[in-house]
Amino acid sequence: MAGKIPDLNASVRTGTGKGAARKARREGMVPGVVYGGGTDPLAINIPFNDLFKKLKAGRFLSTLWNLKVEGHDDFRVICRNVQRDVVKDLPTHLDLMRLHRDTKVNLFIHVDFINEEEAPGMKKGGVLTVVRPEVELNVTAGDIPEHLVCDLSGYDVGDVIHISDIPLPKGSKATIDRDFVVANISAPSSLRSADDGEDDGAEAVTTEEAAAEG
Repeated sequence: MAGKIPDLNASVRTGTGKGAARKARREGMVPGVVYGGGTDPLAINIPFNDLFKKLKAGRFLSTLWNLKVEGHDDFRVICRNVQRDVVKDLPTHLDLMRLHRDTKVNLFIHVDFINEEEAPGMKKGGVLTVVRPEVELNVTAGDIPEHLVCDLSGYDVGDVIHISDIPLPKGSKATIDRDFVVANISAPSSLRSADDGEDDGAEAVTTEEAAAEG
């Protein structure tokens, strides 16, 4: 989740119940309900095409959204459920939850890598391999970072960067309960090729020597 919180556009749905929901679907909308936050539930419609694209992009349920509804102030929500047609597997309804500042949620946070030019391994021609460009964290809604920062200063060829090496926002933690790999700096391809060539040569010599001895 780099940059600003993505928008989710919706309109107020007039009427409730199955009849109003069916009417919304006929008009190319997906009905939904926004609840929580100490206010009354709000019935909404979201354009089907817009929602479908966001669902296909992935991680819809673990993304923080800025909900924009005409006539209402913008507010942050997270999707708690998407109902789908049992045959076509297309979205038919969704539940969104307003977030308090102290609400705990799981979200994917983008990792920015800085100071590549200061990394000894990069100066030697090493290659930064990013294993996890995003990390899922359990965070407080009022303190959601735009990104995590991984400072590459001091990292050399062969070094591995774990989640424990990256500062996390206060009160947040990774959802995976182990010190997983986020990135590493591998040797440049030319060096790897040279090493492979040396290994092949050594093997050939050994084979010839063995044949001579035999």
